[in-house]
Amino acid sequence: MPTTTYRKIVLDADLVRRARLLSIAGDETRIRIFCFLFEYGEGCVSDIAESIGAQLNTVSHHLRMMKDTGLVTSERMGVQICYRLVHDKFMDNLEKAICG
Repeated sequence: MPTTTYRKIVLDADLVRRARLLSIAGDETRIRIFCFLFEYGEGCVSDIAESIGAQLNTVSHHLRMMKDTGLVTSERMGVQICYRLVHDKFMDNLEKAICG
């Protein structure tokens, strides 16, 4: 039987980033936030909270985490802070995986 030589899977910055993205994407509340943003393109914290049935401070906390990892951007509109997804290959695959 021939022997197989396996390549080394190195723990580098890219792998750490992908693990962090998957960790962020793996939370039930954040999945619902992602689905909201995939469907509507953008949303303010109060609209997202109402849609997913969560408290404002909870949604704000999750959105901050999503922003810190570069998955969303935010813009202040008066007293509201509104969020929009940052589209890339990861987000395209995430949408297919979690929102059908």
